[in-house]
Amino acid sequence: MTEALLAGLLAGYGVAIPIGAIGVLIAGLAARTSLAVGAGAGLGAATADGVYALLAVLGGAALARVVEPMATPLRLVAAVVLVAIAVRAAVTAVRHQRDPARAAQPRTGLGTPLRAYGGLLALTLLNPATIVYFGALVLGRQAAGSAGSLPAGEAAVFVGAAFVASASWQLLLAGGGSLIGRALTGARGRLVTTLVSSTVIVALALSLVFVD
Repeated sequence: MTEALLAGLLAGYGVAIPIGAIGVLIAGLAARTSLAVGAGAGLGAATADGVYALLAVLGGAALARVVEPMATPLRLVAAVVLVAIAVRAAVTAVRHQRDPARAAQPRTGLGTPLRAYGGLLALTLLNPATIVYFGALVLGRQAAGSAGSLPAGEAAVFVGAAFVASASWQLLLAGGGSLIGRALTGARGRLVTTLVSSTVIVALALSLVFVD
């Protein structure tokens, strides 16, 4: 069980720590809205990692072979969605800068914890490379142990640890974004933060399209 726990933690951190568009989006949401919204987004991303870890444990190489042909189309969809989110955030920030009364209006889009959770869950699920990653790790553990599948107890510990590791990192990103948001309390500071975040998200989203 201890080995499965450590393997799950390492797997979760391994898939979560590389900063991509999702990480920037989580930090940016927390910076311009609230820690609760950023945390909701982070837990949504972590839930997707947990789902893919579970699917990898259940299906392993078979599921990896199924999702591999869909990898490129899903990356394109993810890139389009990320660009749309970034552009919308930038446009909204500019409008709020010009008309501060808009900022007091009810939040839409990813502006609430529940919407942020659902949005980031769906967006992170568009990355089939995650299930390939977890599938490779699970198969490696099977090869190192027995020819059969992982015992149910070890599989549950592995999946749970992967989720906890991913969630802890995503919440750290949300916390960092919230601190930046508090430091830049003025309207101009929030505008700059949003524009920088949107620019980085667009760049990282485009990199999904041109990835090898």
